[in-house]
Amino acid sequence: MSSATDNIQIEIKDLTFNRGNRRIFDGVSLEIPQGKIVAIMGPSGTGKTTMLRLIGGQLRPDTGRVIVDGYSMPDLSRDELFKVRENMGMLFQSGALFTDLSVFDNVAFPLRVHTRLPEDIIRDLVLVKLEAVGLRGASQLFPNELSGGMNRRVALARTIALDPGIILYDEPFTGLDPIAMGVIVQLIKTLNSVYGTTSIIVSHDISETAGIADLIYVISDGKIIGAGTPEEIFEQQSPRVQQFVKGLPDGPVPFHYPAANYREELLAGVDLH
Repeated sequence: MSSATDNIQIEIKDLTFNRGNRRIFDGVSLEIPQGKIVAIMGPSGTGKTTMLRLIGGQLRPDTGRVIVDGYSMPDLSRDELFKVRENMGMLFQSGALFTDLSVFDNVAFPLRVHTRLPEDIIRDLVLVKLEAVGLRGASQLFPNELSGGMNRRVALARTIALDPGIILYDEPFTGLDPIAMGVIVQLIKTLNSVYGTTSIIVSHDISETAGIADLIYVISDGKIIGAGTPEEIFEQQSPRVQQFVKGLPDGPVPFHYPAANYREELLAGVDLH
């Protein structure tokens, strides 16, 4: 867990959030220290991506606080939110590239929107970011000419175009081949160690995420059920945490979605005489 000397950059306090009648978060509190790699993990459908959207100000909590760099995200005006987001980058699970723009123009987009840099400087910055993800040679291609993994790497280059202090990663390793995954993992580590970037990773990939995370939060049933370093998480005795980190099919988290009795449903309406 974070120590008293850590500079807490993001604080979630007593957060509740509902979608219709379903409670996604029920009094969740967590802290994300500046310059650390923090993973938010848990079974599917537990609201991990929703947490990223709450941190980014795309969603508002029903109750509780979301504090980023000292700002209460739900209380910001649109212009204030836009300003705070200049220090945040978001790598979407889908990549979310502009399909009608080239790779180069996709990465250049945030630089053109948020800065007044001349085009020759933008060109150099774009090529530097594409070189970092190994795709400088693909700068003139379009997203539909790239593999899924390459699209994700371009999306990451765009995410880091403005050198944000906070980067939110939504399933950054999904669908990547081992080489591309290695590139992404190494880049996350480099951004953290060299530039002091705060990285928040939502991922199902336990081995890769635990290999680079400083701190892991495990979420289930709307609550934090485990928190600590990767070593502490693997050693926790909570059956729910152990089921998740070991990928066990049987345990407190059921494999089957709640349903009526299987035999009775199969036999419903069947005349056995």
